Formats: sequence, structure tokens, C-alpha cells
Amino acid sequence: MTSINDLSNGEIEAVFSLAIKYLGSLSDKARTYRVAKGTSAANGKILACLFYEPSTRTRLSFESAMQRLGGSMISSADPSASSVAKGENLADSIRMISSYADAIVIRHPRDGAAKLAAEFADVPVINGGDGAHEHPTQALTDLFTLRREVGTLKGMNVAIMGDLKGGRTVHSLVYALVRFGANIMLMPAKGMELPGHVEKRLRDEFGWQSKDVHAIDALYMTRFQKERWTGKVEGYAKVDAQFLNDPRFSKARILHPLPRVDELDPVLDSDPRAVYFRQAAYGVPVRMALLTLLLGLGKTPTLEKSGRKRSEVKDSHDRYCPNSNCITHDAAERRFATNKFYVLKAAGTRLRCVYCETDFD
Repeated sequence: MTSINDLSNGEIEAVFSLAIKYLGSLSDKARTYRVAKGTSAANGKILACLFYEPSTRTRLSFESAMQRLGGSMISSADPSASSVAKGENLADSIRMISSYADAIVIRHPRDGAAKLAAEFADVPVINGGDGAHEHPTQALTDLFTLRREVGTLKGMNVAIMGDLKGGRTVHSLVYALVRFGANIMLMPAKGMELPGHVEKRLRDEFGWQSKDVHAIDALYMTRFQKERWTGKVEGYAKVDAQFLNDPRFSKARILHPLPRVDELDPVLDSDPRAVYFRQAAYGVPVRMALLTLLLGLGKTPTLEKSGRKRSEVKDSHDRYCPNSNCITHDAAERRFATNKFYVLKAAGTRLRCVYCETDFD
């Protein structure tokens, strides 16, 4: 699963149903949002965590999820201590790791790296965040949190605030919210608007229309993605008690994918509207459910490991993805990440990079 759009709405519902079952049978009685017990469903199975970027919640929640399922973990969380330091390319690493594990979670600084990994893997690959492209398991966690803490997604008013350009969690989330019928209000920091191709896709493929929203049900705040920008940022919005005095946000639940820096006042941690720490805890049952379905444990259905069939794919020798951070521009991966594009027939001459999903004419 390299994109949230690799899963149908029905498959997302299946993940949620199983996550609810795990919470029902394995949760802490005092904190029902936290998994506190385990099963033996994944006995003998191994999950590999391949992280080329720093991570706390994603890596540890996947490790916790696999161990709660009774499986085992192998990890590479420091590129400087791996064969990457020797110049090994991602394609070769993935082919090797496929022999050691039953599933792979990858985080990588290049957009589209997870898609490239899936092409060379013999086991399911899960995108744990690739550049500024997507973070689909975070989106699953966010949707699950909204369901549990706020209510029905259809018709829900969700404001998304902060760095919408570099924030990969946002890119997965907006697709999913619109697919489930939520209304989204974009509140980007200056110069950090949602990428044009993402917004165009929301409108053209998912039917999104911007609406005036007078009462917000949930506020999704994001930090400034300093690792994807050069220079400093000024005037970045901050969510605090004064901000929430605005009548539009007075009853809004507050979500944040974390980590936070200065954009979310710690004073709000004790506010009943703040759900971001429970949101982080929900990542374990959601990822347990996803692993269960991807690995086909027990009598559960198996999710597709390579995503859905899409438009016609065209190889090109004279056209290049315009996204400079795309995996196709990585010198070490260029032999394996060839220039391939989906042909968007409904849009005339428009193409979409197979790896990072950037559209261009």
C-alpha cells in the first residue's frame, strides 16, 4: 500500500472494523483507546522496518502492532549504519529484505520511493512516508480518530491548517476525507498551499468543491516541515486558547499528527477538545488491522499488495517528472526508476508520474 488511494472505501472500512475489534478485546480498561494485550495471530511472521528518515510514532507503532499480533520485527533505522552508506540502491535493498521478512514498512526522503520499493518486493510494502508525497497509514489513523472522537465522516467539517505543501500526512488525508464525504476547509500558512496537482486531482477525480464552513467539527493542525524547506518561516499560525475562542472553532476537536513544535500550545493538552495523544495511540490498532489484512492472517480477507489498476502506463525517454524530489531524479535509483507515466485520458495530454503522482501537461 503506497497511497491511500490503493485502498477502496470498503477496504478502509474493513481496516476500521478490525481495529475496533482489537480495541474491544485487547484494550486497557482504564484507557480504552490503548491496546494493552496481544494475540498470536502473526506467530512466525516478520515485519521489516526500513527507515531512511527519523521517526518515532510511525516506527514504534508498527513495531508495537506487529508484536501485539505475536509477530517479530527487524529494523534498519539508521541509514549511516546500513549498506546505504556503501552506496547500495533501494531496489537491491528491497529485493534482499524481501527474503528476510513477510512485509516491509518503508520511510524515505524521496517522493515515490515506496512505489519503487513495491515494484521490486516479493512481499507487501507499506508506505510509512515518502518525501512530501503521502503518508497513508497516518491518514488511516486520522480517519479512525475522527470516527471515534467526532462522528460520521460524511458531512463532517474539517479544517486543515499549517504546512499543506510539505506535509505528506495532509496529502493522504484530504483524498480520504473527500472520498468519505467530508467537507474540508484549507487554511495553509503563507506560501505553503496544497500542491496544485493535489488540489486539481481533488476537484477533477473526487469532486471536491470549496465551501464556506461556519462551524468546524475538527481542526487538523500540522507543523512547519523544516526538513523540506530552506530558510526560516515567519508568522506561522499557532493554535491556542485564544485561537479556539473563534466561534467557528469553539467546539472543534483538535488533531495533530505530531511531533509538534510551536504551533500547538501545550496548555491545550488538558482541554477535552484535544485528541492528538489518543490519535497517536489509535495508530497501533489501525496498523494491527492493516497488517492482519495485508498478511491474510486467520480468516481475514487479503488486501491487494500492489494497489489498484489505473490508467494506461507510458514509458518515456524524453519526458521527465517535473518534481525534483521524485525518486526518478535520484542518481542511485535512476537505473531502476525509469520514466513512467499514467496517461490521464480524461484530461487530454496530461500525464501523471507513476512514482510520485505529480501531474503535468
